[in-house]
Amino acid sequence: MHASTHILEHKAAKIMTFAAALGPLVWLGMQFPDGLGANPIESLNRFTGDWTLRFLIITLAVSPLARLKGLSDIVRMRRMLGLFSFFYATLHLSSYVGLDQFFNGKAIFNDIIKRNFITIGIVTFLLLLPLAITSTGMMIRRFGARRWKHLHRAVYVAAGLGVAHYWMITKADFHEPAIYGAIVAALLIARLMEKRARRAIKARLNTLNPDSISPTL
Repeated sequence: MHASTHILEHKAAKIMTFAAALGPLVWLGMQFPDGLGANPIESLNRFTGDWTLRFLIITLAVSPLARLKGLSDIVRMRRMLGLFSFFYATLHLSSYVGLDQFFNGKAIFNDIIKRNFITIGIVTFLLLLPLAITSTGMMIRRFGARRWKHLHRAVYVAAGLGVAHYWMITKADFHEPAIYGAIVAALLIARLMEKRARRAIKARLNTLNPDSISPTL
């Protein structure tokens, strides 16, 4: 058995992944507030936003990585990683609502209306919300696997909007959001190519032996 497969199959793999995913939060707690610079609220908001986008990208990368030899069991971590994306998104939104705007509903509403990057950020969170709610096995069974998969493709839209949100709040150095954007685009292209390849294989099988292929669900 491949060494990486053996590690991923181990019961401790999920615990280690969970602990690693909490690492940024632990680091943040150790730095807050004195270690976050002259404007700790802005640093906190930026930090949680960065990790939201990073976890979205890591989650999207699970499927391509799972196709590599010895890494198929990494799929077991995808749900947890996706939920951590939502967790950091919730922290990001909470820091804006509670620490930046002090729960001032009128100011928040005006921000959403007038500032495009706030609008995009809220839309991104609202896209992630149903994905988090429907992440359980019970919800998969209730929706049906096919409908559930269609719903969860919205994660690509959320990642794209997350990159746009990051780009719009960047004032000078656009290298980092550009890198994130390139990665998200590459993952989306990989997904589309995989889907196209599967359709081509299915069409060829239907052509070679149509009687042996089950009807499309």
